Amino acid sequence: MQVALSIKNLQKIYANQLHALKGIDLQVEQGDFFALLGSNGAGKTTAIGIICGLLHKTHGSVKILGLDQDTHENEIKSLIGLMPQEFNFNFFEPVEEILINQAGFHGIKKSTAKARSDILLKKMELWDKRLDMAKSLSGGMKRRLMLARALIHQPKILILDEPTAGVDVEIRRSMWAYLKELNSEGMTIILTTHYLEEAESLCRNIAILNEGEVVEQTSMKKLLAKVSHQVLILESSSVLPNNIAQEKFTCERLDDYSL
Repeated sequence: MQVALSIKNLQKIYANQLHALKGIDLQVEQGDFFALLGSNGAGKTTAIGIICGLLHKTHGSVKILGLDQDTHENEIKSLIGLMPQEFNFNFFEPVEEILINQAGFHGIKKSTAKARSDILLKKMELWDKRLDMAKSLSGGMKRRLMLARALIHQPKILILDEPTAGVDVEIRRSMWAYLKELNSEGMTIILTTHYLEEAESLCRNIAILNEGEVVEQTSMKKLLAKVSHQVLILESSSVLPNNIAQEKFTCERLDDYSL
């Protein structure tokens, strides 16, 4: 099977001498659903930024579908679709135009872009909002728009940086279902998350980052076999209070909707 992503000795040292990545090695097979798990500050977003050509590496090599990033930068950009954690589209642009303009950046003619946009907007249940300004969308709708934008040029590899952060349970589950569908059709998906439950539900293989180093790379099945205790994730249909009273067990508020 062809390798979708190959990273060797990848290092990133910022100007303040922060070693964000300390020589990581990763390999993701084509067609895999792969999790990059780690706490905030572990180096996940830095790694994704380098893979997508948004950050310069300090040292090491990155290959996408056999193409070396140092010599095939433009070709690689067309192979990757990125859904970043932060909303980075123009809030004062109509939803439909955001997708069509993104396709234009990849050299896709407008008629083709419009047809693809129609399909994605219907799939994401944003069709009725297509002419509205993006600022009017709810948080969940904005997440779906970000996913549609990442898919508009039909990439071979989809990279998702904390895609369900801050969204409610229903939207999270619907996004999971669609991502599973895309993966079943052959798309390679790389997911960064700090939710093991999310990685467990979606991914077949996993790498764990800690302080800029890969401390584990294995299959999800093998990782879960090592777990010595159970963690239950409770999801609420409404926003949870900041302080949760509990007795006889440890409870942590993961986000607005999850314990």
